[in-house]
Amino acid sequence: MTRRSDLAAAARWTLAGDDIPPSPAPPAAADLRVTLDDPALGEAMTRAAGFGRLSNDDIREMRAARRRKLVVGGTATLALALGIGAWQQGAFGPSAPVTTHYETKRGQQLDLALADGSRLQLNGDTSVDVTLGDRQRRVALRRGEVYFDVAHEPARPFVVAAAGSETRVLGTAFDVDVARREVKLDVYRGRVRFGGPAGSVDVPAGWRSRFAGGVAQAPVRFDAAQQDWRQDWLDTDNMRLEDLVDALNRRGGPMIAPPPPALAGLTLSGRFKLDNAETLLGAIGAAYGFETVRTGDRIRIVETSHS
Repeated sequence: MTRRSDLAAAARWTLAGDDIPPSPAPPAAADLRVTLDDPALGEAMTRAAGFGRLSNDDIREMRAARRRKLVVGGTATLALALGIGAWQQGAFGPSAPVTTHYETKRGQQLDLALADGSRLQLNGDTSVDVTLGDRQRRVALRRGEVYFDVAHEPARPFVVAAAGSETRVLGTAFDVDVARREVKLDVYRGRVRFGGPAGSVDVPAGWRSRFAGGVAQAPVRFDAAQQDWRQDWLDTDNMRLEDLVDALNRRGGPMIAPPPPALAGLTLSGRFKLDNAETLLGAIGAAYGFETVRTGDRIRIVETSHS
């Protein structure tokens, strides 16, 4: 069979399409298919139909242009594939939430407006880390006291972690105080879940609770309409003297030394003005058997001598 007859048989077999007989393909069919699949040839045939016969140089230029397009297109496809892979691995996904640290010194108070609309008021000598994530808003209260006014977001709970306790809310106003031996919670608006791994309690507005020894105590009432530390008032409910000293030191002024062990656990109840620590401790000492001694800018608490 001549080359011409080989190509003719291959052409009939190739152009048969879905009507291809079950017989094997002619030897020249593969070469013919490659030629017919050449995009440059298809473009040349289209142009020839409209503009007449094309030269060999015209066809070669079309093939070169076609190869350049394939290189550029292949590079773009590779870049897109790499981008998709990186996105799937999180390279271009949502960034990890950022934690911001805030801290106050003795005698310094700080008002914070968070990006979610919540507001925090930090008492003196207070340290917090704030993280606003996509699914949760979280504050780690390292020390001190903070009044929280939390923006309502049901899909993003607000959690305050302090000394082993957690206060979980959706939107409310409450105060958390990290004392030496416990964490104290006062709720001013709404309702919060307060506790730890051993269990939690629900605390509504106008109630307070304490967390000590891994356990949240049953809530008790308090007057949420009264002024508090933000207006220089302190409402003590079985507060230890050592915690009262810490509360006074947050306000600044003369530094008060920790009370002696015999007096540190003395419990106090009442409502006191915090604007003058020395006068307040003197009045309490007269009733509870101690006095204050001032040396320069420091105050010591000593037991009253009995002669």
